[in-house]
Amino acid sequence: MGEHVSGGYGTGKEALLAATVHVVARKGLRGLTYRAVAEIAGVNNSLVAHHFGSRDALIEAALDWSVNRSIGLSGLENLPTNEEDFCGRLMALIRENPDIQTFQYEMILEARRRPELAGAVRRLYKSYISAISTGLGHIGISGDTGVAQAAFAALDGLVLQLIAGMDEDGVERSIRVLWAALARATETPASSERP
Repeated sequence: MGEHVSGGYGTGKEALLAATVHVVARKGLRGLTYRAVAEIAGVNNSLVAHHFGSRDALIEAALDWSVNRSIGLSGLENLPTNEEDFCGRLMALIRENPDIQTFQYEMILEARRRPELAGAVRRLYKSYISAISTGLGHIGISGDTGVAQAAFAALDGLVLQLIAGMDEDGVERSIRVLWAALARATETPASSERP
């Protein structure tokens, strides 16, 4: 008996998307088959083809689903207003959803080899940057796209480090440093003049 994806996804499309994320996170794209997805979702493999039609459609739908799920779970659009909650929420997201994050990195790397995935990866980054821009505005930090992109780049790198097995305490300290840097950015507007 194979392992099944839990989390209340049911047996419909969402369960298949969650199973796809799980399979790719654990086995890479080479391990992604209708049979593997169906086994994890606990359904007949013909259901995967019925819902998605092709492997590429399944991959793209799973990428979009994973981004929406990650943004919702992280609350990036409604960031906490204090360091403790900010750090706690981000660390919980990473600890509790490693498959989602790993799947997304797999897709980002795969898009370098398969240009047809590039649009979905651009949407991934656009969605995250838009969400963090909204969240930064919520806590009184400029929602400027450059600030949001820089903040997300830092978070993106820290998530990757944690998934790669870096020391959790070090990643948490770095998230706190990011919080402090963002807080300082609100206190001292950057000058447009260079010395």
